[in-house]
Amino acid sequence: MKLGPHALRNRVFVAPMAGVTDRPFRQLCKRLGAGYAVSEMAASNPRLWASVKTSRRTDHAGEAEPRAVQIAGSDPAMMAEAARHNVERGAQIIDINMGCPARKVCSVAAGSALMADEPLAIAIVEAVVRAVDVPVTVKMRTGPTPASRNAVRLARAFESAGAAMLAVHGRSRACAFGGRAEYATIAEVKATVSIPVVANGDIDSPQAARDVLRATGADAVMIGRAAQGRPWIFGQVVHFLETGELLAEPDDAAIAALLREHLLDHYAFHGEERGVRSARRHLGWYLSGRPGARRFLAIFNALDTAEAQLAAAEAFLAPTGRLGAANDTQFLRSHAA
Repeated sequence: MKLGPHALRNRVFVAPMAGVTDRPFRQLCKRLGAGYAVSEMAASNPRLWASVKTSRRTDHAGEAEPRAVQIAGSDPAMMAEAARHNVERGAQIIDINMGCPARKVCSVAAGSALMADEPLAIAIVEAVVRAVDVPVTVKMRTGPTPASRNAVRLARAFESAGAAMLAVHGRSRACAFGGRAEYATIAEVKATVSIPVVANGDIDSPQAARDVLRATGADAVMIGRAAQGRPWIFGQVVHFLETGELLAEPDDAAIAALLREHLLDHYAFHGEERGVRSARRHLGWYLSGRPGARRFLAIFNALDTAEAQLAAAEAFLAPTGRLGAANDTQFLRSHAA
């Protein structure tokens, strides 16, 4: 699959997620099979560019190409300037956020709120396309509400404005992440435009990816929440789409090795103090549903050093026999110390 001058490895992508798809996570997902990944959304307001949060979100040092940065905002001139700024810093693709339903984003008329103001949404795409000489993509939803789906109309306008690819989440802004995604609108978008269309929403297994591709005719799928704590899902989906075979879930030893790799890169990227805090969320996802996980996480979340977190995580995922002891609080405390 091609995106501008870039040949993507496959058609299974990482969805941009605020607070999740930092550089360490994107790199891990790419190594485990993802064909493409987009950064967390970066603010378009230049007053925020020097902040720690924004500078980390636009840090691509050592990242496998192509490097894609998502920008968020509601002012066409400011979005154009943000696109130029990020291209100067190494971005090879600019993605425009029109999909985030978060209240703090929509309250400033950004994210999926833009879909309710079609002239403004189109003006932003036009301004960003004019501002940079790299591919510009748009992440969008089906519309403001289920009763006012306008993704097809906007998709046509975005293509005319020069967008190189569209990723469509099968929910409206009003739906947030509730209920089930619908794919009929994505199929309509795909039938309307000639640029690549990526289907997103509730793709949580290789079989779901196959079914969504069949239902929509989309060129690729984008996986978000299902990859939290399961970055190996990309390799599983790619393998299934290519061969029809289901790969087994990794065993505890493989997960422990991946988790250690992820956490070490996470601490190095964010610094120990910030990294320790944000690592708690990632570990919660990795261990979700495991026997003893809730009790373990209550202890893990009180740890305040990277060394203690690594030791505790490795003890919890120790070979069978030790894992059986994971329900014992004293065992966990001794290995988390």
